[in-house]
Amino acid sequence: MNIKDYDTIIDARTPAEYALDHIPGAVSAPVLDDAERAEVGTLYKQVSPFEAKKLGASLVAKNVARHIEALFRPHDKNWRPLIYCWRGGKRSGAMAHILREVGSQAETLPGGYRAYRRWVVETLTALPAQLEFTVVHGPTGSGKSRFLGALARAGAQVLDLEALAAHRGSVLGGLPGEPQPSQKWFESLLLAALQKLDPRQPVYVEGESKKIGELQVCEALMARMRASRCIVLQADLETRVTLLLEEYRHFLADRAALEAQLDCLTALHGKEKISQWKALAAKGEWREFVARLLREHYDPAYQRSSMRNFPELANAPAVRIASANAFDEAATALLGVKSRKDAHVLHGAASEGL
Repeated sequence: MNIKDYDTIIDARTPAEYALDHIPGAVSAPVLDDAERAEVGTLYKQVSPFEAKKLGASLVAKNVARHIEALFRPHDKNWRPLIYCWRGGKRSGAMAHILREVGSQAETLPGGYRAYRRWVVETLTALPAQLEFTVVHGPTGSGKSRFLGALARAGAQVLDLEALAAHRGSVLGGLPGEPQPSQKWFESLLLAALQKLDPRQPVYVEGESKKIGELQVCEALMARMRASRCIVLQADLETRVTLLLEEYRHFLADRAALEAQLDCLTALHGKEKISQWKALAAKGEWREFVARLLREHYDPAYQRSSMRNFPELANAPAVRIASANAFDEAATALLGVKSRKDAHVLHGAASEGL
């Protein structure tokens, strides 16, 4: 069964189940909401299955009627929806039965969400081996995410894992007001992104560790990336400080949040050094604060991790980022000479920094 053959994918599970993970693009149309499902389940256990089924049937009928009126009324008789619930059983079956009685060509997903989830895990194990990656490395603040954006604008294929994970991948990498997705939803988004890629063309991806914030990158993708061709962004310290101050400006306005994150590094660096960093932040000496974080924490960590996990990095060509405005020209230059085996240093634009 190919879900692309259907006009609409309908998730008949509860809103909480949908929020945790769902088929990308699926419409949430719960036949029971979270409270109703709990109520039916309690009645099933404490009173009788018969009484639970009576209550469930009345709630399902009411909710499906509401969805027909609010979501499905504009569709004609040729509409082909695919409906799924947890196991492809009663909830999706009830909705599909009513829609078929109306006259639509509704079908259910065999095995439901559980079958979809098994397919995600199996496909994420196999698909990365079919793709050719070029892994973008560089110390913290060298602008790897910006460079990926520039490559995408220049027409290259890009896989932005940090965008999918809603996290920049470092101790200060959380995005303000944007929680990370669940692990399962991250994997659904990752698979959907991988499926859009052309295996005949290289895919540019940032050299991540296995963990991005609280999320794990699947083993098959990490193994493929670690065996792939690498390039390295090079930028001077001043440019890196400028870039980081732009990207992490929310911490400048919320020192309590910044200090809480710095406290996470106490075991690595000791209380005295953490206190020194906090003192710089308290005085508003932001450029010195960022420079010290780079020299004393991020750069040593990058050297240890990247060289250990990416053996191709030792012979990787360099892309020089001469300023905070250089990414588009650097991306164009890289794509213009990417087939030259002797291109070891590619210069970015020499425009003025901020």
